[in-house]
Amino acid sequence: MARQNLKPVSRRRRQSAELLSEAELMKCIEDLCNSKAEEFRYFGYEDVTGEQVWACVSENYRRGWPRLNRLVNDILSLKATRFMNWLMVSVYKNPGDEK
Repeated sequence: MARQNLKPVSRRRRQSAELLSEAELMKCIEDLCNSKAEEFRYFGYEDVTGEQVWACVSENYRRGWPRLNRLVNDILSLKATRFMNWLMVSVYKNPGDEK
């Protein structure tokens, strides 16, 4: 690769940041949870829903919402074993609430 073909990286910062509305943010979180549920279904956990993934992840947020990067990381790094442990405990806590 010839060095003259490379373009310099712009060091200028963007003047304004575009913020998501609360509805757009919740839609993004819902999409992430549905994506994680789809991943679990791919691995053979057939009845997993995005709502269950969110209930599992958000259980840690009793004191308030974390920063967005932590929330996204918590959803995307959720392991099937942790999810299944949470699901079993929730079934024992609320035996009449399957699904």
